[in-house]
Formats: sequence, structure tokens, C-alpha cells
Amino acid sequence: MTSHVQDTSGSGTQEAAGLDGELARERAYVAVCREAMTRQVDDAQYQVVAGEDVSGDGASAEALGRYLRTRARRMAEEPDSPLFFGRLDFEDTEDAGDHRRQRYYIGRGRVSEHPAAPPLVIDWRAPVSRTYYQASALEPRGVAVRRRFGWAPWSHGAPEDLTGLEDEHLDHARAEGDGDVASAIVAAEIERPRLGPMRDIVATIQPEQDDLVRGELNDSVCVQGAPGSGKTAVGLHRAAYLLYTFPERFRRSGLLIIGPNRTFLRYISEVLPSLGEIDVAQLTVEDVVARHPVRRVDGEDVSRLKHGDRMATVLERALYARVARPEESIAVTDGSYRWRVDSGELARVVDEVRAMGVPYAVGREHVRTRVVTLIQQQAERRAGPKSVTWARKIGRSKPVAALLEVAWPVARPEEVVAALLSDPAVMEEAADGVFDAAEQRTLLWARSPRSYKSATWSAEDMLLLDEVAGLIERPEGFGHVVVDEAQDLSPMQCRAIARRSAFGSITVLGDLAQATAPWSARTWREQLTHLGKAQATVVPLTTGFRVPAVIMELANRLAGALGVDVPPARSLRHDGELTISAVDDTAAATVSAVRAALGREGSIAVIAADDAVAATSAALREAGVETATAEQVGTAARLTVLPATVVKGLEYDHVVVVEPASIVESEPRGLHRLYVVVTRAVSRLDILHARPLPEPLAA
Repeated sequence: MTSHVQDTSGSGTQEAAGLDGELARERAYVAVCREAMTRQVDDAQYQVVAGEDVSGDGASAEALGRYLRTRARRMAEEPDSPLFFGRLDFEDTEDAGDHRRQRYYIGRGRVSEHPAAPPLVIDWRAPVSRTYYQASALEPRGVAVRRRFGWAPWSHGAPEDLTGLEDEHLDHARAEGDGDVASAIVAAEIERPRLGPMRDIVATIQPEQDDLVRGELNDSVCVQGAPGSGKTAVGLHRAAYLLYTFPERFRRSGLLIIGPNRTFLRYISEVLPSLGEIDVAQLTVEDVVARHPVRRVDGEDVSRLKHGDRMATVLERALYARVARPEESIAVTDGSYRWRVDSGELARVVDEVRAMGVPYAVGREHVRTRVVTLIQQQAERRAGPKSVTWARKIGRSKPVAALLEVAWPVARPEEVVAALLSDPAVMEEAADGVFDAAEQRTLLWARSPRSYKSATWSAEDMLLLDEVAGLIERPEGFGHVVVDEAQDLSPMQCRAIARRSAFGSITVLGDLAQATAPWSARTWREQLTHLGKAQATVVPLTTGFRVPAVIMELANRLAGALGVDVPPARSLRHDGELTISAVDDTAAATVSAVRAALGREGSIAVIAADDAVAATSAALREAGVETATAEQVGTAARLTVLPATVVKGLEYDHVVVVEPASIVESEPRGLHRLYVVVTRAVSRLDILHARPLPEPLAA
């Protein structure tokens, strides 16, 4: 059973008066919470100042100061927004457990009058808050009433912005055998017009999404998400949940968000701050592996080879080709003694260390240590026990250093990669049986640099350098990595991410139907293997909350022609609009479609093939229509003109697609790209074409 309140001022019925009174009481509670929140922020700032005089050792004082400063900064930087979105009233029965007869308000963060006081608002990530998302008429979990609050669009959380409420009486529904009733407030929030950056979904998380958000820290999971199923939001909310639940773990190891491009990262940039998390790295793979300025562009054939997993084998061979079995013995002078290790023993040491599979730099130190041990054993048989200082001196001696330079020399990633790409002999030795002769020639630089220090690097070379750097010394990893649009990662990009999550868990988000890169995986198991998490669970999200059913049906027609194994998607929304128009002049038709869209609420995107964007933008400007570009994604611009290659992960109320055939023809996986393009629309989709439509759309 569900009851609703929207502003009912002016209604004379007794019921309306009672509901108005309830709304007034909740607005008063908003005022109490806002006052408490203001005091919390002021108190956090005061504690920073007071904490400067704390007693104790220097390390403890510094740790406390760092904690207080971070807490104050987080509270001060939290965006203004409604402090709560829901309420739980528990039954007076044993089913409610410890929460019997309790009432909890659920919000984006904890609000209390002082630290020791019971909270006025409970953080959505707290254990009790899970009941808010999971309780149902069939399984109420001790909840009598779940209340949802409706706020004015773009509200900063002022009391007067609370415009409605909605109660679900789960105790009555269970007794009467009712099923779950769709929430009008949740539907309104999901369908609210979009402007500016992506917003959180904390008020609308569905049970299946909540299960993923609150998964165990050590569990790696892959979400195969249909368009509009909330997979990106799930990944970001999972990050926020883990940071809240395991603060000490992530204070040490950190958490990393990886997105496909900077346009996408700008779009999602406000989600974690809105949830109270501001110290999270949000990077592209290119950011992660960057070591040098990129000043060269590789051709398509070269790029494809460098992104493939065969490249990893060649790089490992090129690095370890520097390791050599010693052919001469060494002699180390120690006072009046002279200790000799013959070449056979030295070769055995190198072979044993090589078989250990440790990073290259670690292996070099293992060789040093083992050689010193062989010398020490001789010395102790003759002259008794030796000290650690003595062992260090022997390890730094000239004969041992000379041995290492021959048998296991210092290696630099730039030196290894430059030698491979510039020296045909090095390439032939490392790539024998992996790349054929033509592929080896394709990979070689046209002009060899004087030295690796003067080399000019491409974006793909950064991946090669990172691979070699990871072979030499493992990079510091993160406690958890969230990877979005993972279907487009190449094997070498996956390996770069795997090195950052080798000792932590990973959340992989994507949609195989939206795979547009030349090297995109056909199956998630293949991609997860490259990411180092072959046993991760793959969970499908097939219910769309964003894309209307009429548009999803069109997208499913496209998906059937893509040759990927993904389940058909369904939408819970039946309010969308789709028009497909054959036109004589796409430029004029675009102007007309945009003018009509500007007469309605919400954001608008015009999406065209990359080489048609300039002409499309020019036509709109000539017609006096102001437009924004991809660089302005995430701002409050009403109208943005975008190339098809950068729209993945974005969403707009109204999308105008210009000439689908050109989008399909512009790249090998053009049909996949078109699938991405048509599923960016939240409410309305206009498809304009002067040329014949691609076959799946024409069906």
C-alpha cells in the first residue's frame, strides 16, 4: 500500500490537511538537520585548530592532524544537496531485531548534533541502510513504513524544497498479499531532465544494484550492463561504499577509477564528491602509464600490434636477453685472503634466480646475495663468522659489481624498448616465432634515435614502457580498481591495469555490445584473464532505467547484428519518443530538430560521424543556435555537438543522430558505434538520414 503527498495547499479535504501537516513536520526536521550539519562543519574546522596543540609523539600528532584536516576539507567541500532522501520506520515486532520501534532517516552522509549523539541522518552506506534498498512487500525485513522524499529539481536542500513524500506500508502489503508498488518519486528522479555532470543514484538504487555495490571487499566482479542499467553508477557507488566501510585499508592502498577518456571522466567527476569522497584518483589508462610526452602517432597496423598480447612476450624476451650465464670465474680479495667462485657456480646462480620468476630488479639483487653467500661460506670455513657489514662490503666490491653488469645488468624501460624498436637484430631475436618478418618490420621505427634518451614516443609506446617497467619492478598497487567501459581495453591496457590491482580486487564495468575498439574482447572471460582476474564473477544487468522501451527495442535490433553474446535488454520506461526521418538536407533538418528540442526541457546532444561534426556545428551556428563542444561536457550547456567516438557513457534527454550510415562506415566496428550512439537518449531520439539506413535500423 502506498500513499503520496505532493504540495496540496488549497485542498480542503481532511486527508489533504493531514498530509500537508506531515509535509510541514518533515520540513521542520530538514531545518533541524541543516543546523546540525552547519555545526558539524564549524566543529570540524575548530578541531583542526585545536588539534595543533595535541600532546603525544610527533608521528601521532601528525597522523591526527592529517585526519582532522582531511575530515574538515571533506565536509567543507561536500556539495549542497538534500541531507536525506528516505526514512525507515521499523515494526514493533521481533522481525525488526535491534531496530524495533526505531526510525531512521537515510541520506548521503551522517548528520548528528554532536559526535556522541544518535544520528539525525544515517549514511546510506551504513549496515542498517541496506534495509532501505532491500526491503519489499514479500520480505519487509521488519520495516513497517518506507518513506521516500521528493525534492524540487536542482535543490540545495532547503526546507521549502521538500515538495513531496511517498509511503510504502510494507507491513500492510505483506498482510494483504500486495506485490511491490512502483514508486512515483523514484520514477520522477530517474526521468528528471539531465543537465551538467552525471549525478549520483543513491536515492534510487535498486536491490540488484545494491547487491553489487555492497559486495565483499576481496570479491572481484564484472558487470555486463545494458545501456541505462546503471553500471557506471554502480561502480562509483561501490567505490564510495568501500571507502566508507574500509577507511584504514584505503588510506594505505588507495582506490583508482579508470575511464575511457577525459570527456567521460569530466562527466562522472561530481558523483563521488556528492557522496562525500573527494580523494579518489580518476584517470584514463593513458594517464596511468604516462612516462614521457607523446610526440609521435603510430599507424593503425603498428598500433594494433603494440596493443596485442603477443607484444608482452616479445618485451619479456627483450628484457631478459640482457641476462647472460657467466663464462669466467670471479675472485674477491678480502685482506690477506682471496676468495674465488668458478663460472659453473655463477651460471647455476643465474639459472636458479631466472627460474624464480621474480621482477628483474629483484632478481639482480638475488644474484648479488647468492654470490655473496658463496663467498661468505668460504670465508667462514677459513676465518669464522662474518658480520652483516662484511657481507655488504663484499656485495659492493668491484668483482661482484662487474659480474652483475655482465650477468644481470641494470635495465631501464626506455633503453629496452628503444633497442627493440630501433635495432632489427634485437627485434629478430626477441620476436622470433611471435611476429613474422613483415610484422617485425612494421614495428621498427623508421629512424633510429642516437640513444634512448632522444627517442620520440607514441601513446602505444607508453604501454610498452609500462610493461617493461612492471617486469623490472612491480608498481605500487591499489586496494581496489574500478574500470569502466572495459570492453574496449586492449590486452596490453588490461595488463597495465592488472599490475595496479595485483593484490587488490577489481570492479569491471562494460557492455560487449558497445565494444568499438579494433582489439575489443568477444567474451568477458577473455578480458578478465588479461586483467588478472580470470575467476571474477560476471553479473548481467539487463533492466534499463534510463533508456525508454521504444529506444531499447531499436537498440536490441542493432545488438542482434553485432555477433556478441549479450542478453536482450528491457526497459522499465514507456515514456520515450523515437522518430526516424528521411530528409533531403541533413544540415537543415538538424537545425529544425534542434529548435524543436530547445522548446522542451532537458539536455540535447547532436551526434554525428567525427568528420561531419565541424559542418554540423557550423550549420547550427549559422542558424543562430549556440552550441557546446566535447570539451565542455559536464557543464550546464543545453546543446552539445559531439563526434560519435566520444559519447560512450554520456546521456542526454534528447539526442539527434545525423546520418547513421556515415557513423557505421567511419570505422571497422561502426555498427557497434551506432549502438552506443542511439542509446545515449534518455527521453527522445531523432534519427535523420539522407542516405539509406543501415540494415538493422531499416528492418
